[in-house]
Amino acid sequence: MNIDGVRVVPLTVHEDDRGYLFEMIHKSDPFVSGAGAEIRQVYCVGDRIEKIIRAFHKHDHLHDWFCIVKGAAKFVLVDDRKDSASFQKYDQVVLSDRSPKVLVVPPGVYHGWMSLEPDTIMISTASHEYNREKPDEYRVPPNHFNTLLGGDPWEIKGK
Repeated sequence: MNIDGVRVVPLTVHEDDRGYLFEMIHKSDPFVSGAGAEIRQVYCVGDRIEKIIRAFHKHDHLHDWFCIVKGAAKFVLVDDRKDSASFQKYDQVVLSDRSPKVLVVPPGVYHGWMSLEPDTIMISTASHEYNREKPDEYRVPPNHFNTLLGGDPWEIKGK
């Protein structure tokens, strides 16, 4: 990854004749405890159709950990931490249920995602409870970084 502190962590899948199980996140994981963060909230986000864009926002204090448990999604991240060695660098990553991973997003990094399949489901774990009266987030529109990124990051490009 290009952005300091952003990681994609592969998960171990345990499978037998009944089905499968994978653990997404533990308080003791180095990307949680090593970041000085705690797990405070877990929530589920579902997109009924493909190409739904949920972007962009960042946090001052909150750490995010994302896992796609059904379907697939494209994530786009932009570092907005002026004191970071990776300031204004960006990353794109696709997560899917076929190879489960956790995407680690530290505070100060703008992030958003787009569903790539119908009925995509994401489990999000956060280091802080969401405060609806005074949210720890800054939002910009999905096309805000088009110039920095050299085009529309949400465009699906063939190889």
